[in-house]
Order: sequence, then C-alpha cells, then structure tokens
Amino acid sequence: MTAVNRQIRLARRPVGEVRAEDWTHGSEAVPTAGEGEFVGRTRYLSLDPAMRGWLDDRPSYLPPVGIGEVMRAGSVVEVVESRHPKYRVGDHVVGTFGVQEYALSDGRGTLKVDPALAPLSTYLGALGMPGMTAYFGLLDVGALKEGETVVVSGAAGAVGTMVGQIAKVKGCRVVGIAGGPDKCALLTGELGFDAAIDYRAEDVRKALRTHAPDGIDVYFDNVGGEILDAALTRLAMHARVVVCGAISQYNNETAVQGPSNYLSLLVRRARMEGFVVFDYARRYPEAAKELAGWIGAGRIKVKEHVLDGGVDDFPAALGMLFRGENTGKLVLRLA
Repeated sequence: MTAVNRQIRLARRPVGEVRAEDWTHGSEAVPTAGEGEFVGRTRYLSLDPAMRGWLDDRPSYLPPVGIGEVMRAGSVVEVVESRHPKYRVGDHVVGTFGVQEYALSDGRGTLKVDPALAPLSTYLGALGMPGMTAYFGLLDVGALKEGETVVVSGAAGAVGTMVGQIAKVKGCRVVGIAGGPDKCALLTGELGFDAAIDYRAEDVRKALRTHAPDGIDVYFDNVGGEILDAALTRLAMHARVVVCGAISQYNNETAVQGPSNYLSLLVRRARMEGFVVFDYARRYPEAAKELAGWIGAGRIKVKEHVLDGGVDDFPAALGMLFRGENTGKLVLRLA
C-alpha cells in the first residue's frame, strides 16, 4: 500500500466563484484500521452543486466544511483493509468519505454496493443522492399525478435528467429548461422529454406559454433566479413548486435574488416547498428498488459525465458544474 494519502482541504471561504486559492493540496500517511473500522481507497468522487453551499459559514442543513478540513464529498471506495464485521477487503462502499485517496471509516452512514448490478459511478448518480432527490422531490414533495405538466430547470443535470424521466414514467407531459442546443436535443431525443427550452437563446416566459399552454402543475426548481420567476408566472391552479436548489445564485457576491412573482402562489392557490433529501434516508431502499427496475427495463436512461484524473483535479472539476459544462451526473474517476 502506498504511504501517501492525497487530500484536498478548504484553505479559505470563497467569495463568489470558487478559486484555486481556496484549496490546499496536501497529503498525509494512509490511515490504519482500528477495531470496528475499515480503510477504503477512493474509486469515484461525486461532484454536486450543493458543495458550494457547504463552503459558506452560514446556517444550513449541514454544518459548513471547516477551514483546514478535508472537503466533504460523496464517493465510492474499495475496502483495502478491514477490522469491521460488515466489510471485507475488496468490498465497494458508498458514503461521505471526502476528497481524498484513502478514507478511514467506522461504517456509519455507509452502504455496500455491488458493481455487478450497476456501474460504481451510478451509485453516486441515478441510484445515489441525485436519483433519491429526483424521486422524493417529485413524487412526495411535488405530489405528482398522472397527466400533469411538469417543468424542470437544470434539466440536463444529474437531478434534472432523472426528474424528467420519472415524470414520463408516471404519464406526465415534461418540459425541460437547459443551456444550449445540444443539451436540449438530448432531452427531447434520447431522454424523451416532450419539449425543451434553451434559456441561453430563448425567452423563457414566452417559451413556457408555448410549451405549457394550460399551466405548470409541478415546477421542479434547480436554478432559482430569473428562471424561477418566469415559471411562477405560468402556474396552474393548485400547482406545486419544488425547491431543490438554486445553482444560478450560489456564487453571488451580493444578496440572493428572490422571486418577485411570488404572489402567483396566492392567485393560483399554489404552494412552494423546499426539501432536503437526507430527510428521506430511511426510504432510500424503496426508491432504489423502483429506480433500478425502471433503469433495468430501459424506461430510464442513466446520463453520466465521467472525468478521469486524480484528487488534485477536484477543484477544476467542481468549476464545471457552475459553468454548465456537464451533462448528467458529474463524477471524477480516480486513476
């Protein structure tokens, strides 16, 4: 076993866009497993928009990453040493192990996964947090009903691709909002969305009038800002707005832009509700079983953007999310 564990630690709190100077690249000795522990070598690192929020020192659903701490990240590791009763050398485990080559764990908050059933990267995407987010956000928070019109922003991302496809499985009309003709073509072609709106080239409000003529029953929001405001003008009676994220606002150096059209919620007797997927942790197996069935039957297609590299490539890879350079779930596969 190598004697070095490469790590990325938070050097300072970013202001606006995350920069190279906000990180420390370092190393330490590979940990040794004690009684009831295992050591895993990182195979895949997850990159998620939520990471930007974890860097700010403000109240949230999780405490912020501390200055000098290893960056928080979900990952899949391969067990290389174990004194844990549930894990053996060679097992693959998903958990929040951080941006490092090796992780020491006591097994809490982890789950053994089978690479024979699905690619390891899929346990960070369609069968991981993004898939769970789409499933519970749309079906529980959004209270989706067959025949409704669903609009999802950030539709070509990890969560958005799953939201749209789940809605199609449930017999709904789906409109995706994404950036660029290639992403829009993917949505309406391979993924089966009924329509796609290119927010970079189209008037979103006008396009929503065209593609959702009877209004939006469920708006699944991943971006916030002006697009959220546009969607609020097209709500159907008793619509549900699911607040999942606001990637357009995460790098703001000024106050977050709130919705100016919120009175549409009153007029249309609609509701807007935020949620955090961790609240549904006990029901993950239920969602994973159903999602795996849809994937196996070809009703949902898994979209992943896999980068090959090392731990030191994490900062550059994270920046891709906020420039809209990924399609589907973004993961870093460690050499």
